[in-house]
Amino acid sequence: MKNPLYIILIVLALALITYNVTLVNFENPFEGDSIIAIIGIAASLCAVVLLLIFLTSKKIQDKYNNND
Repeated sequence: MKNPLYIILIVLALALITYNVTLVNFENPFEGDSIIAIIGIAASLCAVVLLLIFLTSKKIQDKYNNND
């Protein structure tokens, strides 16, 4: 990993997940501001997954380019 930007973005997404979990009302999770927090959690999880896929593809690309 040559660029620490990806790690910073993953940490920020995990921080957003943590913050949004504190906003969810677990008695009524699909009412009011809780639904917005759940959407934020889902979006942050998607961001983390996409960044991890990107990092994995970069590692594969580096190995492929080193073999040539």
